[in-house]
Amino acid sequence: MSPVLLVHGGAWDIPDQEVEAHTRGVLRAAKEGYALLSQGCSALDAVEAAVTILEDDETFDAGRGSFLTADGRVQLDALLMDGATLRAGAVACVERLRNPIQAARLVLERSPHVYLVGAGAEEFARQHGIGLIDNAELVLDRERQRLRAAQAQASSGSPDQTFSGHDTVGAVALDSAGNLAAATSTGGTLNKTPGRVGDSSLIGCGGYADNRSAAASLTGWGEPIMKLVLGKWAVDRVPLRGPEQSAQDAIAYLHARLQGHGGIILLGPDGRFGISHNTPRMAWAVCSRKGVRAGASLAEL
Repeated sequence: MSPVLLVHGGAWDIPDQEVEAHTRGVLRAAKEGYALLSQGCSALDAVEAAVTILEDDETFDAGRGSFLTADGRVQLDALLMDGATLRAGAVACVERLRNPIQAARLVLERSPHVYLVGAGAEEFARQHGIGLIDNAELVLDRERQRLRAAQAQASSGSPDQTFSGHDTVGAVALDSAGNLAAATSTGGTLNKTPGRVGDSSLIGCGGYADNRSAAASLTGWGEPIMKLVLGKWAVDRVPLRGPEQSAQDAIAYLHARLQGHGGIILLGPDGRFGISHNTPRMAWAVCSRKGVRAGASLAEL
């Protein structure tokens, strides 16, 4: 089986001056993840590595540099799923972990549970060797300014109508053994209520992986995606419709049913993939034996 790695950096209205940074970031993550696949590592290893790079890149709404909650903190969510076994690990509302995707891997492999949140998730990670940090290390002045602007706009009665605040990251991979995996990580939406959990860390919503069908990672307005369980909806259609059509169908369904916006990457067990979004832009990159490609819109596919 020829390995494939597909990465996204969030579906939203990426400003012109930020397109290069987003494209460069997803390209680096895809190359690093694919290098592991080329060495015979698992799909789980590859998506964890790719998302870790994106969490460490301040360009994206994941890890350091994430959007802030209404009270000025960073709260992070992440999901990792193994398509071979259907094992999954997820964490949500964590404030003291630099890389929540690594904590999700620990939950998958070392916990009888699937989902840990808040202080309990942080303590579990600490007990298994991940150091805790001060939340201030995740907060950028750029995001403090963005939060102040958003709150001022909200108080004026003119909420932002653009496709903003959905810069979630994710990756899907197929390894040489034919196994699929998916990973998604986010800092959530700008000015969110503390304790809010979106779609990204919920199985079947922000991500899903099953060797019998496909692997998916989603990004966008979380509440409509959750209501439709859109990740599982899309994955289940791949055997009949293929990943490209299923990706398009999922985003069309999201908008038709709930006027939602977002994006999806889908990867089938045969290495075929699909990318779709109904936002102005979504950064993406794909690596396979055919080479590497990256872009910020579907026109660049």
